[in-house]
Amino acid sequence: MRYRSIMAAVVAVAVTALSVTACKSSKSSSGGGTTGSTSAGGGGGSAKTLTISTDLPMQGASADASTDTIRAIQLYLDQINHKAGNYTIQLKTYDDSTAAAGKWDEATCANNAQAHVANTNEVAVMGTYNSGCAKIEVPVLNAAPMLMISHANTNPGLTKKWDPGEPDKYYPSGKRNYARVVTTDDYQGAAAADFASQDLKVKRVFVLNDNETYGQGVATAFVNRAKTDGLTILGNKAWDAKQPSYAAIFQNIKTMNPDMIYVGGIYDNNGGQLVKDKVSVLGDNNKVKFMAPDGFVGYPQLRAQPQAQGMYLSFAGLSTEQLIKGGGAGAQLINAYKQKYGSEPRTDYALYGVAAVQAILAAISKSDGTRQGVINQVFSGSGVDIPASQSVLGKEIKIDPQTGDTNNKDISILLEKNGQDSYLKAQPVT
Repeated sequence: MRYRSIMAAVVAVAVTALSVTACKSSKSSSGGGTTGSTSAGGGGGSAKTLTISTDLPMQGASADASTDTIRAIQLYLDQINHKAGNYTIQLKTYDDSTAAAGKWDEATCANNAQAHVANTNEVAVMGTYNSGCAKIEVPVLNAAPMLMISHANTNPGLTKKWDPGEPDKYYPSGKRNYARVVTTDDYQGAAAADFASQDLKVKRVFVLNDNETYGQGVATAFVNRAKTDGLTILGNKAWDAKQPSYAAIFQNIKTMNPDMIYVGGIYDNNGGQLVKDKVSVLGDNNKVKFMAPDGFVGYPQLRAQPQAQGMYLSFAGLSTEQLIKGGGAGAQLINAYKQKYGSEPRTDYALYGVAAVQAILAAISKSDGTRQGVINQVFSGSGVDIPASQSVLGKEIKIDPQTGDTNNKDISILLEKNGQDSYLKAQPVT
């Protein structure tokens, strides 16, 4: 994975640069408002106006999801009058993608990390969307130190042992600064395998992954559980996002007589072509089942593809459809969103973005306004705890102060049907 080859250099440069970055201006776009005053070196200090930010891919296939997540966060901040305790909160947006890549970009993530640190009034980051980007940014923010809470990172290694050296290598200070409000791919991949075995009754599965941090991780988790469930794994092969066609891959897979294809990765990595070629060579998704994780959830382009109909998806959380039916703060926010924008958010991660902001604001409200003070509220004592009555997820949000992981381990199974990611069932997590 290419992010690994630059990780050591990124961290080394980041630590060296921290002493000078405070004098540099941020290169990211602003979400509105002016920067408030701050005490020297404190990352907030005694300021009454503090900045939180989003760090999301604003170009490429994920642009719609990122736009709607930011809209939902801004709407929530408007509803609470931009207040967290005694502090006024302003929102700043960062784009971690490039037009050339059409998705998140390693160098841009590294630059964003430096920009977060340089903006001394910024005390916390909501993001990232992609786990690979988080693995670049977290060590830089850790050295600052600065809080990051993600609404969408599901790779286990960010918070627990997974690949060699994880998670400790992301925390050079020896202390945690990263948390998330979604569960992880060791649970998601396992739940998908259980669904394939128990509900779809498949026996022979070929696995494809996009060769990125997230895709490899969730594919590995699927494979490990699938073997336990008695499924035959015919192979686990990476696809190249730059290839114009995957027909040859599927022609080879066809000779193995699979009854299901499981895809670990993100739709941004030429997922549309992958879906087209799967159906072209192997037949529709009733003939040979097709399943992907949350990296394929919430893309209008996928929903519009005829070849995607009948495709199963897993989502590491509760779908917007479920949250609306559950009522409460989440349903109220979605109703307000629909009134303002004319439709629901195009991604199930929008409310999780707001949930991450709720956790950030809870920490800020109890803090002294410094970056370290905000981190301390998350990673000491009982940590952050948002009661169900206030949570936009309709259930208590509790972050473990030892790991940064959430208490919620929800996995939803969705079905591509009539151009929508339709909720099918809640999959038990074991």
